[in-house]
Amino acid sequence: MSTVTTPDTAPAPAPTQTSSQRSSTSRFTEAAANYIDERTSISGVVKEFGRKIFPDHWSFMLGEVALYSFVVILLTGTFLTFFFQASMAEVVYNGSYVPLKGVEMSTAMSSTLNISFDVRGGLLIRQIHHWAALTFIAAIGIHMLRIYFTGAFRKPRELNWVIGFILFILALAEGFTGYSLPDDLLSGNGLRIIDGLIKGLPVVGTWISFLLFGGEFPGTDIVGRLYSLHILLLPAILAVMLALHLVFVVVHKHTQWSGPGQTKDNVVGSPILPMFAAKAGGFFFIVFGVIALMGTFFTINPIWNYGPYDPSPVSAGTQPDWYIGFADGALRLMPPGLEFELWNRTWSFNILIPVLLLTGLIVAVLVYPFIEAWVTGDKREHHLLDRPRNAPTRTAIGVAGVLFYAALWGAASSDIIATHFQLSIEGVIHVNQALLILGPIIGYLVTKRVCLALQKKDREIALHGFESGRIVRLPGGEYIEVHQPVDEYERWKLVDYNDYQPLMIRPNAQGKITAVQRFRAGMSRWFFEDRIAPVSPKEIERGGHH
Repeated sequence: MSTVTTPDTAPAPAPTQTSSQRSSTSRFTEAAANYIDERTSISGVVKEFGRKIFPDHWSFMLGEVALYSFVVILLTGTFLTFFFQASMAEVVYNGSYVPLKGVEMSTAMSSTLNISFDVRGGLLIRQIHHWAALTFIAAIGIHMLRIYFTGAFRKPRELNWVIGFILFILALAEGFTGYSLPDDLLSGNGLRIIDGLIKGLPVVGTWISFLLFGGEFPGTDIVGRLYSLHILLLPAILAVMLALHLVFVVVHKHTQWSGPGQTKDNVVGSPILPMFAAKAGGFFFIVFGVIALMGTFFTINPIWNYGPYDPSPVSAGTQPDWYIGFADGALRLMPPGLEFELWNRTWSFNILIPVLLLTGLIVAVLVYPFIEAWVTGDKREHHLLDRPRNAPTRTAIGVAGVLFYAALWGAASSDIIATHFQLSIEGVIHVNQALLILGPIIGYLVTKRVCLALQKKDREIALHGFESGRIVRLPGGEYIEVHQPVDEYERWKLVDYNDYQPLMIRPNAQGKITAVQRFRAGMSRWFFEDRIAPVSPKEIERGGHH
């Protein structure tokens, strides 16, 4: 039976937007945009910012990894704050994890277990949060190494180096406060180490410990205090410092690798809008995806295996997160018997020496750009990056510092190394002590020799080209190997660096040469010793003719 559609029963046509409606919508949008622009002048900012060029070299993506990891930390951390309870009040666990049912623990530990086993997706978000934190710290560290070894910290970017290193220290503090929140056996032992370190300081140590923990360790509210630092104070400072860091990057323009005809304003890359922004958006999701995969397939910080913290036993085998291990390693490497009593107080130099050593190391890294500028007398602006081999002393110092840090970091696992490889703990400690002293010295000497050898090789290639492996016989009977000349871009990379000279000692206004001037001149000679001058245009011309 067929049906007949009458006008009364016919379906209503889909509503369409008339031209008058469209014009009213566009007029409203335009009016709103004009209203905002007239009061903020944001269009000029967007236009100026959008024209900025950012290089496309892969080494510049390390800073982006750090930034995107921080965004992931904020997103996942916001989710976790809805379920975590920062309290040390004792409760009896009655959640889904059967092995710990009926065990007394803090509310913080119980809520962390509930996030892991009772909140839908809680364990995944928690592990993504932890992996993002580790990626954030690692990316900042590697990014700063790239900046150091390429000389990107030089004028006018010294202040940005300081901001970046402060970001690294803040990231370490943010990671440690978050690592200590679950109040499990591992985090409790980490706090115990901090408490012992603080109490080892003469005169003020005990008072600082009582102030931090709210009484005798472990105190009654340390988790709440660390929680406030972790979700409020430290993230706020990090966000401000990150914004300031990015502002300086835009103001100073991004550094770049050298090439024919490049200047500080001729950057090879993409404008921020729309090219770089589109690439950055895609790269953010790649970083987020990789961290999510790590959180999915690799378990991290399984607090249910450690159990709640109990300050009475001393457990072996607990390891701090890698980024804070250097402090633990410094304590382990101190020889025994460095304590004595004076003025009714115990002076523990096995604590004081590591504290002073690590403080000195941090300060030296913080002010290194100013030290190098003072030693070299270099007051020029630098927008092109150095190849590490062309600054052999700086590169050697960097390698020595990395080996020093690595020796401290490895010492933090001395007990694990001893048990896994069936070695004596004393032997492992002695080897690490030797590596701490000899490793940086050997690393410095070897690195500098390698850099100079690479400079000599570059000089040979720039003058005579690459070895082709083809042997020809000359009319006179001599056999020679034909060299393949390098192209313009490759030759530019090999010869484009400056030959700096050591500072000359000059009398001051009173006609005297001070001890500080002599020291500075000596440091300058040491910094520039064994340098190799770049190939001159005349040498290239003679080499090409040959």
